[in-house]
Amino acid sequence: MLFVSGCTGYFLASVVNIHLTDKLGFGKVVLLGGVLQALGYSIMCPGPPFPVLCIAYSLSGFGISLQCAQANTFIAHLPNGTSAKMGLLHASGGLGAFIAPLIATQFSQLPRWSFHYLTSLSIALLNALVLLFVFKLRRLHEVIGAPEPNANTSQSEESKYKDIFRSRAVQMVALFVWLTVGWIVTFVIEVRSGGASAGYISSGFFGGLMLGRVALLPINKKVGERRVIYIYCFLAIGLELVVWLVPDIIGNALAVCLVGLLLGPMFPVAMNTTSNIVPRRILTGSIGWIASFGQVGSAVFPFMTGALAQKYGVKVLQPMLVGTLTAHIVLWAIVPSGPQRRSD
Repeated sequence: MLFVSGCTGYFLASVVNIHLTDKLGFGKVVLLGGVLQALGYSIMCPGPPFPVLCIAYSLSGFGISLQCAQANTFIAHLPNGTSAKMGLLHASGGLGAFIAPLIATQFSQLPRWSFHYLTSLSIALLNALVLLFVFKLRRLHEVIGAPEPNANTSQSEESKYKDIFRSRAVQMVALFVWLTVGWIVTFVIEVRSGGASAGYISSGFFGGLMLGRVALLPINKKVGERRVIYIYCFLAIGLELVVWLVPDIIGNALAVCLVGLLLGPMFPVAMNTTSNIVPRRILTGSIGWIASFGQVGSAVFPFMTGALAQKYGVKVLQPMLVGTLTAHIVLWAIVPSGPQRRSD
C-alpha cells in the first residue's frame, strides 16, 4: 500500500508539473517539491498510524517527483557539457540510494525504527534551504541567463499537453525510463535467504549505479550513447541470468553490483536523447513528464512484481527482470535517433 501511495504522489506530480511550471516557474516549483518532501518525512518520523503514513508517502512522492522533473529540465537546458552534468546529477541520486540502506539497516534493529526518517528529514530541510538560496525562486530563463520567452509565440497550456502526449518519441522514452526499476533486493531476501544482508546488497547495487553514471561517461561518448545502451542491456541480461540460475549469495551480490553499474547510465542517456529529439517548444514539459513518469515506475513496478510474486511465487521475479531488460532493447530501438529538435 505504501508503494501505491507513493505512486499516487508521483503520478499527480507528473501530470500537474507542466501547469505548475507555466504558472509559478522553475524556482518556485522546485522549492515547493523540496518543502513537500520534508513535510512528508516530518509526518513519518514519529511512526504514525498506517493511513497517515500512506498520506505522508504521497506528499513525499509528489515533492520528489516535482524536484526530479525540474532538475532534469534544468540540466537539459544548460548550453555546454549536458551529458556529463546529467550523469553527475543522477550519480548524486545514486549516492543517496547507496547510503540509505546502510543507515536504514542500523535503525531496523532499534525499537523506534521510524526514527531513521529523521535522517531523511534533515537532508530534505537542508535541500530546501539550498534550493531557495541558489535559485531564489527565479524562472528557468533567469537562472541560466537565457532570453525571456516571447509571450506572443508561447503555446497555450492545452496545446502543450496535446503535443507532449501525442509525441511518440516522448512516450517511448517515458516507457523506457519507467522500466529502469528492478526488484533485486526482494529476490535476494526471499529466494537466496539473504536476510539482513540484503540491505548491504542493495547498497552495492546503488553504489554500482552511482559509479556507472560517472565512470562510464567516456565509454558512452566513444561508443555513442545510442549504441552503448544496447551493449549495457545485453550485458545486464547475462548478469541477471547469473543471479537467477546460480544459488550463491556472494556471486549474486557481485552480479547485482555489476548490474547497477550497467543500468546507471540509462536514465541520464535517455534524458540527453530527449533533449535532442523533442522540439524546443515542448522540451521543458516533455523532460518533466518523462522524469516524473519514471518516478511513477519506481512505485508501480515493485507493486506489480510483488503482486505477481504473491500469486505465482517469488521465482517469477527474475524472469520478469530479464524480460524487462529485453523490453528496454525493444523500446530503445523504437525511439527516434538523430536530432529532430527545432529551434522554435
